Amino acid sequence: MSEPDNASLRIAARKRRRVLDEDDRLRAARRIQRRFLQSNLFFSGERFACYVAMPEEVDTSLIFDRAWRAGKSIFAPVTDRHRQLRFVRIERNTPLRQSRFGLWEPVSGAEAAPDSLDVILTPLVAFDAERHRIGMGGGYYDSCFAFLKRPRKWLRPKLVGLAFDCQKVEKITPNPWDIRLYRVISEAG
Repeated sequence: MSEPDNASLRIAARKRRRVLDEDDRLRAARRIQRRFLQSNLFFSGERFACYVAMPEEVDTSLIFDRAWRAGKSIFAPVTDRHRQLRFVRIERNTPLRQSRFGLWEPVSGAEAAPDSLDVILTPLVAFDAERHRIGMGGGYYDSCFAFLKRPRKWLRPKLVGLAFDCQKVEKITPNPWDIRLYRVISEAG
């Protein structure tokens, strides 16, 4: 019997995420955010990137709030027409607009180079025990962080996936260009 391909895994994981009970989703998202905020990744970092969550994704509002209160710099990903991912500083009053993909992105702000950030909190659709990630299929994160695959020992940024435990799959077969996550944080661990 063959293993499911990544497209099939993506469909199944999105379905499991979509049918989560709303109260369970809120409780799990709070727990996931607290796990990150109580980790050394948050305490030792100063410059973060974090996605603005879509309704089915792990909410990130507590992370933004705590980073601002702690005086840390936080940047949000912005997709451009050239299939590039940029990171734009976001403040409490930064206006947001929806991208052509329906993602909420800052309208303007100072940009940060990807290798100048300490931690990148990434959305994901599925993950496995080996910290492989399936995203939405655009390849933005893998392309942006391709430098992490080079032989040099990069200390940053650390790519951290935030996901509900129901998004975990048995095994993802990575593509040669896929970037493995440093860590995945779910409500289970």
